[in-house]
Amino acid sequence: MAIDEQILEWFHYFHEHPEVSWKEHGTTRKISSILDELHIPYREFKDIPGLVAEIGEGDEVVAVRADIDALWQEVDGEWRANHSCGHDANISMVLGALLHLKDAPLQHKVRFIFQPAEEQGNGAVAAYEHGAVDDVSHLFGVHLRPIEELALGMASPAIHHGSAIFLEGEIRGVDAHGARPHQGNNAIDVIMAIHQMAKNIYISPFEPHSVKLTKMIADGGSINIIPGSASFSMDIRAQKNTVLEEIQEKVEHGLASLAKQFNISLNWKWIDFTPGAEVSNEAADMAEAAIVEALGTEHLAPHVITPGSDDFHFYTIKKPELKATMIGIGADLAPGLHHPHMSFNHKALFDGAKVLATVLEKKPQSINL
Repeated sequence: MAIDEQILEWFHYFHEHPEVSWKEHGTTRKISSILDELHIPYREFKDIPGLVAEIGEGDEVVAVRADIDALWQEVDGEWRANHSCGHDANISMVLGALLHLKDAPLQHKVRFIFQPAEEQGNGAVAAYEHGAVDDVSHLFGVHLRPIEELALGMASPAIHHGSAIFLEGEIRGVDAHGARPHQGNNAIDVIMAIHQMAKNIYISPFEPHSVKLTKMIADGGSINIIPGSASFSMDIRAQKNTVLEEIQEKVEHGLASLAKQFNISLNWKWIDFTPGAEVSNEAADMAEAAIVEALGTEHLAPHVITPGSDDFHFYTIKKPELKATMIGIGADLAPGLHHPHMSFNHKALFDGAKVLATVLEKKPQSINL
């Protein structure tokens, strides 16, 4: 079977067998069986889904990461696992690169990381803790891009994701009768004040960022009861990690002030932090050279800057000396990532596999930048 045909067959399997974060056991077994058929050595993570495979010889290790989980979302009225973020494509492109390279005379080791739970933002940390990037000097990721970012046939040497963090909060006050609002604490008033506080956070307009409420639940159980308690959530994003930290400080100060103003108990916790991209210029230059060699100069696109996030960037947070970049592949992807009916041109799978194989095959110092 030709390499492109095999990549497409693998894609269809993973697309038809999606598994949500931390439950990618069937996906892991399928990847293992593929590696067994190819006679490629690998190591499964012992207590979580996922695995790493390795080919080549030498002291230096260059790696590529594929995320393997799917989203849980409503599709045509049915809640189910769904690969609407394209991780089925990422797996297939990385396996395709392995197929291109498995018989190549490599002068270094190439590691293939199949990581769980990207959608929950903590799979990369778990893979790191399981030794996924031990001894790795350069790390590459890959992801299909929406049509408004990259057209089919184009490839970018770096995706500059933004940072993101979420907040869950609870308001605990006293319910009151609708005729006697002075006897309680109206949690709805507090939520409205939190909304206004978020809108009054000012950061330099030259720094992309956003702060917004994404959930508000307040119910006294009856129309004539003023709810004293409520829960809320916030979604906070910034292109730079330092800007995100600045916003967090302002939110913390604002919530503490509102608790005093309304004389209520207001508790919150930060969850699911995903760092912004820390792109290595060296790794991005390597990816650029690989795109030109594999696809041609006319297929090279500029760096992609996107407000989306990806836990790939935890690897460089945990290991700052790691030189990393995520390669963007144009696919005419529409209507957009995470849309339940996301679709793309499957030719992008073949482009991605070729670019990855090209960048992984050469030792970093031998690439002509």
